[in-house]
Amino acid sequence: MMKNLNRVHINGLRAVEAIGRLGSLPKAAAELGVSVSAVSQQLIRTEAQIGHAVFDRTRAGLVPTFFGKAFIARLEEGFQHLSRAVALADDVEKTLLLSVAPTFASKWLVPRLGRLRAAHPEMKIRIDPSPGVLDLKSSDIDLAIRLGSGEWRDGAPECLLPQRMFPVCTRAFAERLTGPADIFRQPIICYENPMFSWDEWQAAAGLDGPLAFDGPTFSDPWLAIEATISGQGIMLAWELFVEDTLADGRLVAPFPLRVPSNIAYWLVSPKNRKPTQQMQHFQAWIRAEIAEDIRAPTA
Repeated sequence: MMKNLNRVHINGLRAVEAIGRLGSLPKAAAELGVSVSAVSQQLIRTEAQIGHAVFDRTRAGLVPTFFGKAFIARLEEGFQHLSRAVALADDVEKTLLLSVAPTFASKWLVPRLGRLRAAHPEMKIRIDPSPGVLDLKSSDIDLAIRLGSGEWRDGAPECLLPQRMFPVCTRAFAERLTGPADIFRQPIICYENPMFSWDEWQAAAGLDGPLAFDGPTFSDPWLAIEATISGQGIMLAWELFVEDTLADGRLVAPFPLRVPSNIAYWLVSPKNRKPTQQMQHFQAWIRAEIAEDIRAPTA
């Protein structure tokens, strides 16, 4: 079906549609921004290309033929679809596509979306809570927020929230601990591919020796935190991941030591792509929000 379009110029079809819809050559020329003679030539050329007269030339002006009425109706429908397609592209331009680490999305970003909308009511945002590192060069993602060391070759990273690591457990579990050395005799809850190392925390605490790691191991840190909340052991966590469980008392930090790490939440922008207005608005907003969090007193 699409091969039929190869023998007809799109500008000629636009001219025919405009003439049929507006009813005259001058009105069509004004809408298309060309001369009346140019529209007339496009009409003549299009009729020759399709092999049918679209209009009868009368003293009253151009009158659609029987064929022309059906032809113009289809053109109107087609150009309406094309117009909606272009509008869709414009809408995407106005929508910020944001890929966010799930923990950051649920615990930090989503509770603040109301403030983002208040600051930028015109902004549309689509959030993909994805833990994977996307190739920003080949995707339609505008910005990504990731947990890691900041080494992303496809993007320009900006550090948002550095994270400290520390053990957490239930209050009942903590009552059996008299000091950091007691972790050697406790079940350690683990999750696969951890970014935070017990070795670093042990070194900062002045501890030496292997941990038993005889607690359950999970593929997902969310399951590990649920096991910790149920009292099955002690887990090495990071601040944003457990701040709500510490606030409501489901977990406690049995030792005051929180060890800085090279892991942080990063705002990653695509390289070699001009930032849209939506991207600039979001970048400025999230910087201001985090600066306010840092200034706010902690409980």
